[in-house]
Amino acid sequence: MRTRNMLYRSEYDINDAIHIKIPTVGEILECEDGYYSIVAMLTAMPIDMMVQLDDIGIDFTTIDEYDLFLLLVGTLKEQDTSLVFADLDLKRFQAAVNEQNGNIVLVDESSGVVIDRAIHAQIAGALRKIHHLEKDNRKPANGEAKEYMIERARKKMRRQRNRENASQLEELIVALVNTEQYHYGFEGTRELSIYQFNESVRQIIKKIDYDNKMHGIYAGTVSAKDLSQDDLNWLTHK
Repeated sequence: MRTRNMLYRSEYDINDAIHIKIPTVGEILECEDGYYSIVAMLTAMPIDMMVQLDDIGIDFTTIDEYDLFLLLVGTLKEQDTSLVFADLDLKRFQAAVNEQNGNIVLVDESSGVVIDRAIHAQIAGALRKIHHLEKDNRKPANGEAKEYMIERARKKMRRQRNRENASQLEELIVALVNTEQYHYGFEGTRELSIYQFNESVRQIIKKIDYDNKMHGIYAGTVSAKDLSQDDLNWLTHK
């Protein structure tokens, strides 16, 4: 996707009609589970939902992320997506066929707004950038590997069901507020956009890793020649 600065933005424009909201940490904390569930559905790759797809008889290796989005859009319509889409109401969209290429698209007939494969890719890309999410493009080497992957994922889901749902964002905030490299308190953190917060988390992790490597070099337990230029510069943003 196009590189565009998000640091001081409250919205990310996909086009003139579709805008991705960049909420504050405080806004997300008010409805954390619902928000991250919507983000997960909008950015999901088939491998992320291989168990659910297997349960309804769909081989996750035979569809792509846009196909999966079309399968999930009915569930998305039941959610309050206002914290993700600024002015867009998915409930108004219906499936239609693009007469030029025969592809299935979503159309809001009242406004003429269309979500097609390319637009969905931009939406998912923006959300991945905001939340530092990586696309999982893995494919099993054969049928046996595929069954093994599905079974492992199914067991992981069972374990997670038995765990108490704690706020991961809250835990991360508490950890950072009590870290010397982080210079915001609890109230200040609430006002940060989630992109600003996520970028701060990444940079602090990089700075701590850099400090540990430097201590290792000075102590003689780490060889500087084995480190890359990126390892030796904590200011880089990678």
